[in-house]
Amino acid sequence: MKQVATDQLDPSQMSLSFRGVKRLFHQDRSNNTFPRLESRDLSNTQFSESTSSWSPSREHSQTFRIVNALGSCFVPSKKTFEDNEKSGSMMTIREYRSVNDNSGISYFSVAELEQATDHFSPALTVGQGGFGSVYKGRLKDGRLVAIKRARKNPRDPQISSEYESELRVLSSVEHLSLVKFIGYAEEGLERILVVEYVNNGNLRQHLDVKYGIVLDLATRLDIAIDVAHAITYLHLYADHPIIHRDIKSSNVLLTENFRAKVADFGFSRSGPGAFDSTHVSTQVKGTAGYLDPEYIKTYQLTEKSDVYSFGVLLIELFTGRRPIEHNRERNERFTIKWAYQMYSEGRAIETLDPRLSTGSSASSILERVLQLAFECSANKREDRPIMKKAAETLWNIRKEFNSFWNYRPVLTASKAAVSEEPPQN
Repeated sequence: MKQVATDQLDPSQMSLSFRGVKRLFHQDRSNNTFPRLESRDLSNTQFSESTSSWSPSREHSQTFRIVNALGSCFVPSKKTFEDNEKSGSMMTIREYRSVNDNSGISYFSVAELEQATDHFSPALTVGQGGFGSVYKGRLKDGRLVAIKRARKNPRDPQISSEYESELRVLSSVEHLSLVKFIGYAEEGLERILVVEYVNNGNLRQHLDVKYGIVLDLATRLDIAIDVAHAITYLHLYADHPIIHRDIKSSNVLLTENFRAKVADFGFSRSGPGAFDSTHVSTQVKGTAGYLDPEYIKTYQLTEKSDVYSFGVLLIELFTGRRPIEHNRERNERFTIKWAYQMYSEGRAIETLDPRLSTGSSASSILERVLQLAFECSANKREDRPIMKKAAETLWNIRKEFNSFWNYRPVLTASKAAVSEEPPQN
C-alpha cells in the first residue's frame, strides 16, 4: 500500500541524533519528567514511557527512548512537517462563504465583539489556554456565545496555525455533538472565533465534582456515546476526513441536559486523502497522557490516533481519574496501566469512580466499557477498532442494559457558567 512520502534528515542532523542516543546511556533517569497536561506542540518534547498504554519495565524504558531517538534520524524534516501542516485540503471560511451565502456564518467587527463582552471583561472569562482566552458574550440578537480571542503575538506561528486550523474545521462541519460555529473576526492582529455557548462546563470539571454534581453511570455512558458519534462523523462523514488530534475531557463540553459536544479544533488535521494513503506525516501535537504512542514514535498521524485518545478518555470517564496521576503511588500513577492490571485480576469494579454506587448492572457495564477502552488504546494502531465500531459497541451496551436507565437520577444543570451576565445590546 502506498504511503505518504517523507524527507530524510541530512547527514549532519543524523550525526547529531546519534550523539543524542549516546547521551541517553548516561542520562540520569531522574531527569525524566512528564509534560504538563495541556494542549501544545510536542514536536520537540522528549517523552518517557508514560505515553504508552502499558509502561514498559525499567530495562524496556531505556530501549524505548533509544529507539525513539534512532527513529528521529528517519522522520520527515521540519520543513516537510510545516508544509504538511499547511496543506490540509479542508475548505477555509472564506471559500465556504463564497460558495454558500446561506451558510449562517457571520463576519463580526472587533467592536461588535467588544460590545458583546463588555470590552473583553475578565469577569466574563470562561476559559484560558495556550491559544488565548474564551469569553461569554451576548450578540445584538440576544444569543449567548463563546468568543475565543487569540493572543496577539505575531512572532508565535502556532497561534496563527491553530486559528486557521479551527477555522477550516468549524466552517466545514456540522453535527449535534460538535460545537457549532457562528462566525469570526479578523482585524490587524486580532483573530477571534465565535461559537455556540455551551453552558454546563466541561467533562473534566464534572469528574472533579467542581460544581457539586456527580455524574451517574448512565449519564457517563451517554456522554461517551455522544463523543464517539462526533469523532465518527469527523472521520467518516465530513466532507474530508478530519483527525481531531486533541480528544480529552476538558475539550468535551456539556449542555444543561448533559449531552456532550466536542470542542477545540486548533490541532485538527485533514486525514489521508488518497484511497491508497495510510497516514499523514506531521509534528506531534496534543496532550500528554492522551497521545498515541505510535504517533509519537513515527510522526505518522491517522484516525486511529483519535481512537487511542478516546480509549484513554473512556477510562478517565468511568474511573474519574486523570490519565496521569502524579500524586498517587507508583503502581497507580498511569491510569491505563493501573486499570488494565485491575481488570486482568478480575477486580474491574474496583476501578469505578468511588462516588458511584456499585451493583451487578454497573459491574457488567463497566467491564464491557473497559474491554473496549483497552482495545482502543492498544499500542499498535492496527489492533484498534475504527471509531464507528467503537460507537456501535457503546450503543449496544446501552441497548442491552436499557432498563438500567429507568433508575437514573435526575441531574440538574450546574451553575458552571459565570454568574456575571454579558451586557444587553
